[in-house]
Amino acid sequence: MKLYFNVGYSAKAGEKLLLVIDGEGAVLQSHIMFYAENGLWKCEVDYFSKSISYKYQLVDDRGNILREEFVSHHLNFPHNYKEFMIFDEWNNKNFPENYLNNKILYNKLNQFSPEKVSVLKKHTHLFRIEAPIYNPNWKIVVIGSTASLGNWDYDKAIHLSQTEIGIWEASVEIPENEYIQFKYCLYDKEKGKVIDVETGENRFTVPNQMKDVLHVVSNHYFKFKLYQLYHDAGVAVPIFSLRTEDGFGVGEFSDMKKLADWAQETNLGIIQILPINDTTANYSWTDSYPYAAVSIYALHPKYISLENLDFELPKDLVEEYKSEKAALNVLELIDYEKVISSKWKYLKAVFNASKDQIYKDRSFKKFIKDNESWLIPYAAFCVLRDKYKTPNFNEWKTHKKYIAGKISQFFTAKSKDYDASMLHAWVQFQLHKQLKDAIDYTHSLGVSVKGDLPIGIYRHSVEAWTEPELFGMDFQAGAPPDHFTELGQNWEFPTYNWDAMKADDFKWWKNRFKALEQYFDAMRIDHILGFFRIWRMPISATQGILGYFYPAVPITLEEFNAWHIPFNFDRYCKPFINEQILWNYFGEDKEKALEFIDSNEDGMYSFKEEFNTQRKLSDFFKKNPRGTIEEQLISLCANVLFLIEEKDGQIVYHPRFNIYNTDSYKYLSDWEKKSIYDLYHDYFFRRQDYLWYQKAMEKLPVMLNATKMLICGEDLGMVPDCVPAVMDELAIVALKVQRMPSDDIPFYNPKNAGYLNVVTASSHDSSTLRQWWKEDPALTQKYFNQQLVQYGKSPEEMDSHISGIIMKQHLYSDAMLAIFPIQEFLATDEELMNPEMDNERINDPSVFPHYWRYRMHLTLEKLKGQEDFNQKIANWVKDSGRM
Repeated sequence: MKLYFNVGYSAKAGEKLLLVIDGEGAVLQSHIMFYAENGLWKCEVDYFSKSISYKYQLVDDRGNILREEFVSHHLNFPHNYKEFMIFDEWNNKNFPENYLNNKILYNKLNQFSPEKVSVLKKHTHLFRIEAPIYNPNWKIVVIGSTASLGNWDYDKAIHLSQTEIGIWEASVEIPENEYIQFKYCLYDKEKGKVIDVETGENRFTVPNQMKDVLHVVSNHYFKFKLYQLYHDAGVAVPIFSLRTEDGFGVGEFSDMKKLADWAQETNLGIIQILPINDTTANYSWTDSYPYAAVSIYALHPKYISLENLDFELPKDLVEEYKSEKAALNVLELIDYEKVISSKWKYLKAVFNASKDQIYKDRSFKKFIKDNESWLIPYAAFCVLRDKYKTPNFNEWKTHKKYIAGKISQFFTAKSKDYDASMLHAWVQFQLHKQLKDAIDYTHSLGVSVKGDLPIGIYRHSVEAWTEPELFGMDFQAGAPPDHFTELGQNWEFPTYNWDAMKADDFKWWKNRFKALEQYFDAMRIDHILGFFRIWRMPISATQGILGYFYPAVPITLEEFNAWHIPFNFDRYCKPFINEQILWNYFGEDKEKALEFIDSNEDGMYSFKEEFNTQRKLSDFFKKNPRGTIEEQLISLCANVLFLIEEKDGQIVYHPRFNIYNTDSYKYLSDWEKKSIYDLYHDYFFRRQDYLWYQKAMEKLPVMLNATKMLICGEDLGMVPDCVPAVMDELAIVALKVQRMPSDDIPFYNPKNAGYLNVVTASSHDSSTLRQWWKEDPALTQKYFNQQLVQYGKSPEEMDSHISGIIMKQHLYSDAMLAIFPIQEFLATDEELMNPEMDNERINDPSVFPHYWRYRMHLTLEKLKGQEDFNQKIANWVKDSGRM
């Protein structure tokens, strides 16, 4: 079979195109294309399969890849032709067909059945375009300049068939020997007419006078108008926050069904949740933090419904269970420790009572087999964690180092740990079934689910134990100082060893996305900036302020010389302490501080060797409290100008964040301050962008191509210039929170949102709007007058009318998605808003660890019964074009 490829591309001198064919499980085949004329590149290939996947690359004269398509082309060939002339277009990742042909589309078209296209021997052209149409009443037709294409007459348009979701094809005979111009149109099946024509210039193709060759006109980028693209509205609520009449004091997977019923009634097409992986480290309230999972695959047992297990609770425990359930369910907030201990008590009881039947369950055996790569290590980890009362595998007496052969013994019937291991595996089996059931029900209503992917892994997790080579265990990830906290954030997660991950083409990440895709249609990537660079601290630090971006182009000794900066290691890289600074930090408690600090001969001070890092001080204070001076001593450790890194055998330097605010900086000479400030500005705002662009483009395209989920990136914080460029190029949907603008403005205006945005008024990391309204009256007044365009003095309390204005302001934007926390929906109704406003905050990033225990104050059953309120929300969504 002969394939003749033609693709238009404007290349520079010395550049050329390659055609790269991806054979099933075979080595990639590269074919050099030759330049014909008018920007057209050609290539002839012998091929022996009825389907093909391929992409184009732009290379220089040395074969270096300058640009490549991130999305492959896929074609199927009809059996009655042996030669095909393919007219292609370069396929950008940010074409609508590439980011909108996702699992959300599949939910919207859940009744779809593929249509067939008849390709007859007399046909000359096969028109093919990828166009994801979310309205089931619309289809694609084509009109053109020849009589066979209707002479631009809408009534004579050629109808295309949707052969796969989002792929439209029509095979036609065009006998005219003339240049062919054409356009695709939207056709409304209910109205029986063309309702719109794609924008832009006419498309074109050439006549085909060869009887045995079929021209395949493979088009991309159907030019929709903005209102014709997919738009949706949604609700964000953690699963644990769902309250039902028959709950166990915490939301469960099965409760999602009632939430989905409410979402359908209010025309909300998306439910967004927080991470749901198991975070059980020590069974205390600190495990409520959902971003510190002990496994990236295992689900959290707190979400299990005891009443929906495969086996019933032993009868002698039923009354006790009902009593505990009732007591927990009336609580305003979650009592994490009681919930988790009670659930495990009943889970163990059910498992032990039904163990013989469980072990014979074929579905359970299949679940173990299908998931053994992560399930066996996870179950063993849980057994060892519980046995040694710690998730820190470095403190275990056995199996500190993971050896697969030894751990697999946990799942042999002769092992003393067999039953305990099988318990954890069975609980995961039940959780999977319950979540899948809830997801399937949600999908049946046409509602999609958006998950949350944490950027880091927990330091004492299954992954850190089994694959330590993939992580920087000597470092900690976090975030630089921002409006949440002056000292930055230390999440205590290890960083990623990206070089090791790249070596196997990011298999670890591909597997992770594959696991998430079982349940989710869209995914929020937490702190997507971490794929460009991560804020990392050495283990010796406890505060985020002592971090630096990694990777980064560091400062070398030669650079200090070039900037005429008199570098002195002790002065620049150790805490600067003089008499005045001691007094400023400790005042009358100065003598107490001298327990940790030495007085030097030059009148300066330095920390004693045993206390010269934040970690040493922190560890000491855990066993030997020193009261008010503790925090001051730890902060004084951060009074440095530059942080050190060992790189390729030499020491390099990174300026401390906000270097100009340090006490150390204040004692420099004016010219030294100026030179260091200029170097600081160069480091943070000039030299890093290209490196970070390269690093993101190494990782993100591979991961995006591994999933059919719609990918959204949480890009808040200190955002480099390269981030919006990469997110736009890869069509990653960016987050816009009105109170957290990336530009130097007080508020983000939703009317400025682009299509590839999610807009919202608040998030799980912020106060609710009602709380925020009271935090800073001057800022609230400015927001009231300038952003909401309201006159006069702002009210002291944010009422439901103002809440409604804010919500509609977001709904009536160009953004693809408008998603609001459940608290903000309830705030639009005086009768439904929570009287205990301060119970509604989910997380405060300035407090670590934080107790994540928010519960809805209304049950989902009661919310479903609020007909007037639900109709109001449904109307807002419908009128804003988001359904």
